[in-house]
Parts: sequence; C-alpha cells; structure tokens
Amino acid sequence: MQIDFHHAVTWVVARAAGFNEQDAEIIAYACQYVSDATNEGVIKFHTGSQYRRIATAHKMLDYRNLKSLESSEAWIPFHFLPGNGGLPAGQDPDGSFIRKLVCQPNSYVARDMVRECIQDKGQPYGLHRLGITSHVFTDAWAHHGFAGVHHVINQVTQVYDAQDRPAEELSLRVADYFADAARDEIPYLGHGQLLSIPDLPYEKWTFTNKLGDTLVRNNPLDFLQAADELCKVFKQYRLGDVNAEVSGLDEQLKNQLTRCFIEFNDPEGEARHQRWLAAIEQDQFGLGAAKLTYIAKGMGSWKQQAIFTEQSEDLVYDVFEYTDGFLTSNWKYFHDAAKRHRLSVIYEILPRYGICVA
Repeated sequence: MQIDFHHAVTWVVARAAGFNEQDAEIIAYACQYVSDATNEGVIKFHTGSQYRRIATAHKMLDYRNLKSLESSEAWIPFHFLPGNGGLPAGQDPDGSFIRKLVCQPNSYVARDMVRECIQDKGQPYGLHRLGITSHVFTDAWAHHGFAGVHHVINQVTQVYDAQDRPAEELSLRVADYFADAARDEIPYLGHGQLLSIPDLPYEKWTFTNKLGDTLVRNNPLDFLQAADELCKVFKQYRLGDVNAEVSGLDEQLKNQLTRCFIEFNDPEGEARHQRWLAAIEQDQFGLGAAKLTYIAKGMGSWKQQAIFTEQSEDLVYDVFEYTDGFLTSNWKYFHDAAKRHRLSVIYEILPRYGICVA
C-alpha cells in the first residue's frame, strides 16, 4: 500500500473508530512514516547527548538495488509480516520454510502483533506504535502471497488483468524499469517483479508464481477488507482488549471508501493522496471536515520539529541542536515505538512460530 492508504485512509478509519482528530493524526502520520524513516544510526547533539534511531524502510524503494532490499530487519517486521500459512503457533504450513514467511492477511502472527501493541497502550509512544502496527497489519492484504526475502516464491511467471488477458502493459512497465535486465535477472524480493501493482487500490489482477501458486486479486475489495479489519483493531485498542467483540466500518462509509478506491485511479500514490485529502477536507466521509497534511521531511515534519533539521539525509559528522522537548517529540516517540515493535516481532513473536529471521 502507498501513502493514500497508509496516511489518509488510516486517518479516516481511526476517526470512524472513535479517535479524536489529534490522536488520529498521530496514528496516520506514524503509519505512513514507516515508509519514510530511511535514516538509521546515532544522532549526536551539541550537548553530548545521543540517540539511536532505526530505519523502517530504505532510502529508495528501488528494486534494482537488491543489496539494500535484503535487510530482513526492515522488510519483514515493517512491510512483509510472515503469516505462517494462516496457522497458529506450533503448526507449520505444508512445504518448505519459505511458506511460513509469506504474508497472510489477519494471521495469528498479526493478531499477536496487535496484542503486543495494545499492551503498550500506556506508553508515551503508544499511538505511534499503533500507527506502525497499522502499517504492517494492512500491508498484509496488499502483500498477500509474497515474502520479504529474495526467493523464487516471489518470481512471477504469469500476470493477467481483470478480463483474464495477459497484462502486457505491466510487462512493458517492468521491462522499461529494469532496462536491459533479462526477466530472470529481475530481483524477486517481495512484489518487485510486479512493481507497484499490488499497492494500487483500483487494480484487479491474477498472478502465478514460480512455485505454481495462482492468486486472484481484487484490490478494491481487499483494501476495503483491510480498512474494515483495521477499524476493529482500533476499537480493540481503545478498549484495551484484543479479544473484544467489536464491529467494523458502517455500510455507508464502506461504500464511500470503495468508491474512492476505484475512482482515485492515478498510478502515482501522491496524486491519489491529494484526492483523499481533498475528500477529507470536504467531509465526504461524514467524520467532520479536516485539513490534513503530511510532511515526511523538511520544514514542518516530525523530524524537523525534534532535531531542527530540514535535511532529508543525515551525515555521520552532523551535530544537532538539543532541547528538552526532544524527549517528548513525535519523532523520538516514533523511533522508540519502531525499536520496540521490531524487537517484539523478530525476537518474541516470530520465534513462537518457529521463524528465525535475524
């Protein structure tokens, strides 16, 4: 999924679940910032203080740069959560280990992730962790059938459009993107061989992978289900109970979201994002008009507000201004939450399912 879902739709769902505007903005910003927190390492301050942040994505989502894509500590806990074949801890899907790593919507692994998030509700970074959890939780619908490692299970052999015709346009886009690379040289990590098609909310398509699995995808329907299940997660979070019986989105909001998923059909995520923001400002979702913005880096961003820099990339010898407000800044809380999330997923949750990825 891209910025239109992770930021705008997440805000809409948070408001529908009962969060106020301020809390919904924190959740939505953190959800999208998972894709934009691309720097890592120690931040040094003029006072001698230090803070270590982590990268939840890479500097560029460039499938031509396989080396940067092979970081399992970024892609697995933050973008391609293993689904263990949809089975509970202690059970294994048929086949080899790779079957455990494939994304599965609303899996037992995902529910464990939500449970751990809810247990952190009382922490200062609680809402920020909920935003991170939201990103990972909903990505499983877009990334269903793919794994966050370089493996032939991600190698696509056939792609068909909604009319069951070979998706020639996609093939041309892939060929152009990778220039002179042969098809079998294109990295097969995640959905790299399909570029952004799994993340486009209006697409309907079918694909077959190298292992012979065929998956039929209806992105508008899948994205709506992701939003509906996310609404339940948000309500459970507010109640502090992952097992609470709660309802999802109401029918009117479902219909409006579906309409937007289909009609906002620009291939560029930022263009769709602007249409979503306009719809929110016009109160098309019946949640109250709001002027929602998102600035990843630069003036007005969480990072700039925390360490007073407008740079998009930091250098090892940079020294930043420190104020007491840093300790309670959204940017620090995001990284606090990201570190706790990664530790929880990789070192606590996944080993229960016999999955070791670090």
